[in-house]
Amino acid sequence: MTHIPRTRRQARWLLGLSLTVLTHTFAMAQAGGGACGDLANGYGPYDSRTDQDKLPIVLDAHFTQAVESLSRGNTSHKPGPDIDYTLRAIPNHPRALIAMMRLGVKEKTQQPSGSKYTVECWFDRAIRFRPKDRIVRIIYSTYLKDNGRVADAIKQLEVATILAEDSAFTHYNIGLHYFDLKNYDKALAQAHKAMALGFPQAVLQEQLHRVGKWVDPTTTTTSAAATAAASQETPANAPETPQNDVNASGN
Repeated sequence: MTHIPRTRRQARWLLGLSLTVLTHTFAMAQAGGGACGDLANGYGPYDSRTDQDKLPIVLDAHFTQAVESLSRGNTSHKPGPDIDYTLRAIPNHPRALIAMMRLGVKEKTQQPSGSKYTVECWFDRAIRFRPKDRIVRIIYSTYLKDNGRVADAIKQLEVATILAEDSAFTHYNIGLHYFDLKNYDKALAQAHKAMALGFPQAVLQEQLHRVGKWVDPTTTTTSAAATAAASQETPANAPETPQNDVNASGN
């Protein structure tokens, strides 16, 4: 038998161990595992937009008014475990995502008490569950902005803009978020889209007026927006068709 110096044998052993670890890590990633966990759950997961008949059993037991207001839990003393369960069963529930965000701010931590994952992980899970849920993207952009990650927040709004298609309400709300980011050009573009689609509210227009950034839409701009809305095209890389908007303050 050829003698292999100890250092070379150690190097081969370490290389083999590294390859094993990398293979395991890759397999976990492919399965949706990792730090934010896979989406499998004892009940669900269900879509907050389309599985309305499956939601009450979770919301009535775990996402009560007291839990949402963060005043107390329903199945435990603190609200964290109930919000955690709600998001495991309904990953894209907008109000539960907002409640988890607020709990993180209240406790001054990225992983609130009673939550198995960090706040950002809940957004990771929601997006993996329903990549085309535009409301999740908008809420996530708020979280990113609040944590000083403006460029990442804008990326989420750009995705939401594509997913908004002909929803005047969504374009209008995206415009409000761009305004909060002081990205007035994109806020203006979204205001024009919402107007072309018939959205009646003028708050965004008034806000842009106050900072001297409002410009009346041209006939060409309005016509182009209306034509795009009429086509109702879905992005080629979109994994599923978005449903009606869910107000972030309601089910």
